[in-house]
Amino acid sequence: MPDLDALRTRFARALEGARGPVTEPVTDTGTGTGTGTASYPDPIPYADNLLTRWQEPQRRYHTLTHLTAVLDHIDFLAQYADDPDVVRLAAWFHDAVYLPERSTNEERSARLAERALPEAGVPDGKTAEVARLVRLTITHDPADDDPDGQVLCDADLAILASPPSAYAAYTAAVREEYHFVPSDAFRTGRATILRQLLALPALFHTPYGHAEWEPTARYNLRSELELLGA
Repeated sequence: MPDLDALRTRFARALEGARGPVTEPVTDTGTGTGTGTASYPDPIPYADNLLTRWQEPQRRYHTLTHLTAVLDHIDFLAQYADDPDVVRLAAWFHDAVYLPERSTNEERSARLAERALPEAGVPDGKTAEVARLVRLTITHDPADDDPDGQVLCDADLAILASPPSAYAAYTAAVREEYHFVPSDAFRTGRATILRQLLALPALFHTPYGHAEWEPTARYNLRSELELLGA
């Protein structure tokens, strides 16, 4: 089980980095003069709301373990990002709404970010960027001039380049999430997704991801397709 306090701290740091310093003056009600600066809302309730979402019972792969892994990979790839804290917030929100039977999870997650982040003190421009990045995880196909999108997508797909035992655990967890889908239908749907991924010109877009993860990921995807008999 990931360390919840450590995750709260990571969220708070990313939020603080995205919203920047407080510069708005506040008025001393006793004197009517400006005597200090406004403060942002406490980040912890926002973190706890997201942590609760990531621990919902329908999840088997899209869990806190996945969130932690994505955050770890973003930290590793942060040198390639223009705004690493915005990318980290996008990771927190990218599967915050998740019901396996729905195809609107990314859109609903992006809308959650658009509601929550302005209230938490994130400027409109950065909120919009977080939402854009969340929506990008529908296709995992960032543009060549989109370093933040490249970092998020690489971090989200890094599991595809796992060693055999970890990749097998990943595929088993995905199947458990879709336990309500009959076996034949699952094999067909999963094979379609694997072929779509293999058809991408590149699975990974950061220099490190493309050089170090691409070959293993493609091998894993092709191997899974063979196991599915597809």
